[in-house]
Amino acid sequence: MNNLVRSTLIVLLSIVSVGLSAAEQEGENKAVLQGLNHGNPARIEDYTGKGKWLVVMIWAHDCHVCNAEASHYDFFHDAHKRTDATVLGVTLDGQAHREEAMEFVARHDLSFPNLIGEPSDVMRMFSELTQVAWVGTPSFLIYDPEGKLVVQQIGAVPVELIEAFIKRNS
Repeated sequence: MNNLVRSTLIVLLSIVSVGLSAAEQEGENKAVLQGLNHGNPARIEDYTGKGKWLVVMIWAHDCHVCNAEASHYDFFHDAHKRTDATVLGVTLDGQAHREEAMEFVARHDLSFPNLIGEPSDVMRMFSELTQVAWVGTPSFLIYDPEGKLVVQQIGAVPVELIEAFIKRNS
């Protein structure tokens, strides 16, 4: 990775505030998400505020970058889940592509939990949480150990930069 790209990503990850008011951050996620494997209703907030950083990877089964990066986030999850951070996947594949989403998880042997939502719901959720227009997958949300959304990023982020961000802000 060249220095300009690396520096740009570091700057983006260093922006701790995503510009939300306290009331907006405390608002509940209105998107209808379900556990990918069990179908039970779920929210991102069910996974936040557990004393660890939470990295939310929003993906789609047919996203080339998501397919290229998924295993890196699985390694990150396995390396950190007992200490300081976990990963949560959220696919916007919706019910129409549930099987393809499940195949994505199996193909990459993902050990972190994954939720599924309809594309419009997931896109709206991202925009409401971040006050940033939805662009595409992958997109990331990073929550601090207390459950506060502190970073949003559109596009792939090397896990080394996430690790450095967590170390710098812990």
